[in-house]
Amino acid sequence: MTTESTPTKKNYKDTLNLPQTAFPMEAKLVANEPARLKQWQGERLYEKILTSRADAPKWILHDGPPFANGDIHAGHLLNKVLKDIFMRFKTMAGFQTPYVPGWDCHGLPIEHKIMEKLGSKAREMSVVEIRKQCYDYAHNYVQIQSEQFQRLGILGEWNNPYLTMKPEYEAEILQVFARYVEAGLVYKQLKPVHWSIENRTALADAELEYRDVTDNSVFVEFTSANPGAFKSKFDVRENAPVNFLIWTTTPWTLPANMAIAVHPDVEYALVKYERNGDAHVSVVAKDLVERLFSNRGAHTMLKTVVGNQLVGEEYRHPFIDRTGKVVHAEYVTTTDGTGLVHTAPGHGEDDYHTGINNGIEVYCPVLGN
Repeated sequence: MTTESTPTKKNYKDTLNLPQTAFPMEAKLVANEPARLKQWQGERLYEKILTSRADAPKWILHDGPPFANGDIHAGHLLNKVLKDIFMRFKTMAGFQTPYVPGWDCHGLPIEHKIMEKLGSKAREMSVVEIRKQCYDYAHNYVQIQSEQFQRLGILGEWNNPYLTMKPEYEAEILQVFARYVEAGLVYKQLKPVHWSIENRTALADAELEYRDVTDNSVFVEFTSANPGAFKSKFDVRENAPVNFLIWTTTPWTLPANMAIAVHPDVEYALVKYERNGDAHVSVVAKDLVERLFSNRGAHTMLKTVVGNQLVGEEYRHPFIDRTGKVVHAEYVTTTDGTGLVHTAPGHGEDDYHTGINNGIEVYCPVLGN
């Protein structure tokens, strides 16, 4: 076969009017992203955007600072990218949008990292030396996170961030605090806090991690401190000790018990029953009588009273030589327990406020270590 008889293969691409682009078919992001960022920095893109909106109304995002305690993660990515989208949208909507990034350089996350690193050596170091370690650690991760955020394409004053460990920032905080003191808004008082025994420091709510556990609970009888007066007041003629029955899932707080809380409007029953051949009378919520005493054999409901009638009654602590009193609290329920709540003002937020409202001592026998 000769070449003259071979048909020419047509190139249909040459018959089409296709647009031409200089856009590369491969992104090559590893090389191009840093180059693009360098271009933005060289052209001072962020500053030019602000200048172009110099006379426009300001729209300012007060950015909550991340902790300077490690590399950024998916949470940082979502947070910063969404904020950057809002900033750019507001810029295009005609606002000037200055963005000053910042870092939280204090707190337990940073301290915990340093204590892990130092181990037993921390016990031999002064507070100042440990703080210096925390400062250096935070400063290092401020630089690392700043570079990582900029690699995400976030525009802002990265050369002028606010850092909570800067002396000028701390000075401003002290000045504001001083104004609170002058206005009489600052006072010293005991208050229960979440505490880390390992780090010997208070924990913020955001620093807590909860997990469900199956634990033991206890029922405890608190004997009336004035049984004669109690029986006379409520016309109880039984020759038996009178107890206030509580239920708690935190038996380790019992040494700090200072009160028993009842709901002022709940109906309570005085129930007679036998234990080891001896008669006893216990005060519990009426709605819970059968649940509590059905497995204790014969029992009799002697009388019912409203919670408000029990307020002021005194009882003896079961293993410490002191008395407490019955108080009212709206949070008491009859869903679980006995309808009477063991109250330790030094061990819980609700208990604390109940104690303060009733002039009860805030007592916590647990040491910081």
